[in-house]
Amino acid sequence: MLDINLIRENPEKVKAALAKKLYDVDFTEFLEKDAKRKELRYETDTLKAERNKTSALVPQMKKEGKDTTAVIEEMKKLGDKIKENDEKISALEAELQYFLDCLPNMPAEDLLPGGKENNKEIAIWGEKPTFDFEPKNHVDIAENLGIIDYKRGAKLGGNGFWIYRHDGAKLEWALINYFIETHLADGYEFLLLPHLLTRKCGYGAGQFPKFAEDVYHLDNTSENSTHFLLPTAETALVNMHADEILEEDELPFKYAGYTPCYRKEAGSYRAEERGMIRGHQFNKVEMVQYTTPENSPAAFEELLNKAAKLVQGLGLHYRISKLAAADCSHAMARTCDIEVWIPSMNDYKEVSSVSNAFDYQARRNNTRYRNKATGKLEYVHTLNGSGLATSRVLPAIMEQYQQADGSVVVPEVLRKWVGKDVITK
Repeated sequence: MLDINLIRENPEKVKAALAKKLYDVDFTEFLEKDAKRKELRYETDTLKAERNKTSALVPQMKKEGKDTTAVIEEMKKLGDKIKENDEKISALEAELQYFLDCLPNMPAEDLLPGGKENNKEIAIWGEKPTFDFEPKNHVDIAENLGIIDYKRGAKLGGNGFWIYRHDGAKLEWALINYFIETHLADGYEFLLLPHLLTRKCGYGAGQFPKFAEDVYHLDNTSENSTHFLLPTAETALVNMHADEILEEDELPFKYAGYTPCYRKEAGSYRAEERGMIRGHQFNKVEMVQYTTPENSPAAFEELLNKAAKLVQGLGLHYRISKLAAADCSHAMARTCDIEVWIPSMNDYKEVSSVSNAFDYQARRNNTRYRNKATGKLEYVHTLNGSGLATSRVLPAIMEQYQQADGSVVVPEVLRKWVGKDVITK
């Protein structure tokens, strides 16, 4: 959530920043309602003070034997006006809060405006693999090796689901173990989280109310249901300290949580996105940090470097893209994507998004820390990064490590869990 004081003081600055995200907003009506609320509050406080003063006269008047009818009638009128004003204030506050809740985060100042067309490649690692044979796509490789069962996955869950089998299940679990082992070595606390979250978590993460329809609600129909299936562990992790006051010396908090992720993935799939490239359920280890505003840039670089090194450890060719403002998600001020090369698609696909929300999420879930120097309460910064999602890493491994005989070489860092160097039919 954006700071309402910033909107009051410099609405044009906020408007210009959001325009970089291709979000057009006019604050005129909002500010008028905000001023009206302030006016009503002042009037109501004055009326309440007058009512209290008047009510204090009643006992003395009764004691003196005076008629209190007129005074009591005046108090009733004041009470009715106060009630009317309170109802107006409540209605205005609900309107203003909903308006604020739906505003996206302001992008970092150095981001280019616009969408994907203005994303910028800032790093590349390794070389695109070359083959002296006709390479196959990951779907055919997986089916030939019997390690991913798409047909029976669709039988169980419908389109967008699959089953890991035999060495495919081992390879998937090896990836998760590799990610977690690395995060533990780097001093991150490993968590296993609830998969069902309350609506408040969706709000705190900045996904509700704007994108409430993108998740699976418990009854799968109503956006007002009590619980939903988490779309990413970030939704849980950034709410762990909601409504808490942290001490500066405790920060940063560094978390790594493993969960399946459940997403509706609305819209049609492109032909090249078959298999595991897009799905309704996939596994991911998510990294989240809580830190102070001054340490926020360093935390972002740490998360980005950690995600990149995980891909390097797998020996996969990838690039890093700095996203333009409108390609950053609704709640994020800055994002860099790590994208692996998928030869059959002749394209890069994201396996990690590393993002900084600044204080946007902390304002929504009321997570603050006590500044050691000033003693004042300030909002933390929250950052997240996939570390990593598996559903595109596995296709990249199958395609980049495929052999002429249809086998797939297992990346060295995964062999202790898979139990073999090469997956064969």
